[in-house]
Amino acid sequence: MSATSHEHPHDDDAHTGPIKTPKQLAWAVFLSFVVPVIVIIMLANYVSTAVKPAAGTGALEGLAVAERIAPVGRVEVKDVNDATALKTGEQVFQAQCSACHATGAAGAPKLGDAAAWGPRIKSGVEALLHSALGGKGSMGPQGGGDFSDFEIQRAVVYMANQGGAKFDEPKAPAPAASAAN
Repeated sequence: MSATSHEHPHDDDAHTGPIKTPKQLAWAVFLSFVVPVIVIIMLANYVSTAVKPAAGTGALEGLAVAERIAPVGRVEVKDVNDATALKTGEQVFQAQCSACHATGAAGAPKLGDAAAWGPRIKSGVEALLHSALGGKGSMGPQGGGDFSDFEIQRAVVYMANQGGAKFDEPKAPAPAASAAN
């Protein structure tokens, strides 16, 4: 093995690329411009040729238009002076509060658990009502319900009394005076 046995054949090809002739260079330049333009045109056609309803189709029927322009919310007015429509504390508890207060979910004091309700009862019915109406911890305002403040107060008194309190049942609000003629 002599030092002269390390011959490097084709040393000229070591620094050249795949394009060997001017004709290959011309084709490479041409295709480097034409292929991206064709791809862009094809993508634009693909994106813009979605099925769109035309005039006279079901998209413009009265029901479809009414659905699209329907109001997002609605206003419901309740008569808080109607004593027959007001729910009792137990009814509100069963409908709204029992989801957490019957099981103790999310740290809610269980109904009838005097140890859990004791410190809360000491703070008074107003503090309990404030927590119920405004929300506390993971409980949302009004426990996430849609009852009147008076009905929530009835539910608070019901739950506190089940836990050992002796709060009086709140009185129904007085009927509003009718406007003078």
